[in-house]
Amino acid sequence: MSFGLYSLLPPLLAIVLALVTRNVIPALFCGVWLGATMLAGGNPAVGLYNSFGDFIIPSVGDEWSATVLIYCGLFGVLITVLQRTGGAQAIARSIASRVASPRGAQGATLGFGVLIFFEDYFNALTVGSVMRPITDRMRVSREKLAYIVDSTSAPMCLLGPVSTWVVFVMGLIGTQLTQMDMTGSEYLIYLSSIPLNFYAWLALLLILIIVVTQRDFGPMAQAEKRARESGKLLADDARPPSDREVAEMAGVAEEHSLKRNMLVPIAVLVGLIPVLFLWTGNVAENGLITAMGEADGGKSILIATFLAVSVALGMGLSQRLFDFREAMELVVTGIKSMTLVYIILTLAWSIGSVTEALGTADYLVTLAQAGVSPSLIPVLLFLIGSLVAFTTGTSYGTFAIMIPIAMPVAMALDMPLSLAIAAVLSGGIFGDHCSPISDTTILSSAGSSCDHIDHVRTQLPYALSAGTAGIVAFFVAGATGTAWLGGLAGVAALLVVISGLRRFWRSTPGASKSAA
Repeated sequence: MSFGLYSLLPPLLAIVLALVTRNVIPALFCGVWLGATMLAGGNPAVGLYNSFGDFIIPSVGDEWSATVLIYCGLFGVLITVLQRTGGAQAIARSIASRVASPRGAQGATLGFGVLIFFEDYFNALTVGSVMRPITDRMRVSREKLAYIVDSTSAPMCLLGPVSTWVVFVMGLIGTQLTQMDMTGSEYLIYLSSIPLNFYAWLALLLILIIVVTQRDFGPMAQAEKRARESGKLLADDARPPSDREVAEMAGVAEEHSLKRNMLVPIAVLVGLIPVLFLWTGNVAENGLITAMGEADGGKSILIATFLAVSVALGMGLSQRLFDFREAMELVVTGIKSMTLVYIILTLAWSIGSVTEALGTADYLVTLAQAGVSPSLIPVLLFLIGSLVAFTTGTSYGTFAIMIPIAMPVAMALDMPLSLAIAAVLSGGIFGDHCSPISDTTILSSAGSSCDHIDHVRTQLPYALSAGTAGIVAFFVAGATGTAWLGGLAGVAALLVVISGLRRFWRSTPGASKSAA
């Protein structure tokens, strides 16, 4: 059954309701219900039944989804234990003693996010939770923290040489090479796309500009002004997706809070991930590169997190900071702290399944199949990828849909494969950054303990700025066939766009400038 234009209704309803009501859970559920009702021939009762039977329950039961949910729960436990043992506070005090300004706190957050390039979920949750006490102390709004976290996690996963995203994209490229009867290394093709991933580079450049100049614009400027002048890190009506029990948990006395209580568990976590990647990828038989490509990233990170939690609990018990009974209570508390994240992620996955059943992505792709100049193909791939990611809330799904289309198109038009692939990857990240139903955006809100809708609303002008510059970059690269000219054009466009937006908001009645 083809729904054509109507296939856009469920994701658009979810997005509009989320922005209007400032509550993403009922908005997502309404989107799922509407899509299920459409698939049930317009019967809302059958649609309600199918919402659970065909979409919500299967989304939770899917192996990958279950892995992510368990991983999130374990990470909630890790955050809880690190707070209870005082490790997080000790690290925060150590960094805070070297950070004397909001600019320094934001710069440290950016640097931390760049270093963790191997997994977006881990990046979003780790950077947000570790840096939150430091940015809070420097009166940096939670919206600003969530923006820096969100806009570094996904771009770095595609700009780094090895990550869970690289593994996934390599698999798509390899499959397509086989179908196209082409030879070549999917890993080398992927590496060649990194310099051309214009949106990812421009998004990072924009963060750097904002952090260095401390000149925000739009809703973010108002959030920063509120935090600096009144100390209100969240808006009065904010509903951060984290449990207050964890945020308000009493830690240990300052003299008993040790940096190693956090450094050792985090070192175990970070150190075990590449080891488990190589082990699950059977490095002994496959070699380093192939092993990283065939690794089970989700389970590797889950096991690493479990062992890090075990080490953190063991250290707390050995230091007599709590007994075994309280240790188990911390486990329960940590899992409870992620309840809202569980619900939002489940519904986000469900609406992604609904849009797949309705053919939303296929319809968007069909719109692009009219006669278009070859020089516009990179821009078109970027824009369609953005729309798919925005309406489905998943970069992974966007890549899976668009790469099998982009590579044959590039081959037919004698266009570099790396440019076509980079356009799809950039579009997926851009749409993800703009969408309130994106899982990485949701986890960035959770890790930063920021109201999700506030995060989307304040980040949107920045994402659109980098996205507009990305369109210019891909247009110039496609028209001239020269990548470096496209990159320069994108940087110039970004500077022009943010300068114009700053002037626009200064001239708008009631607009506020951020305090430096």
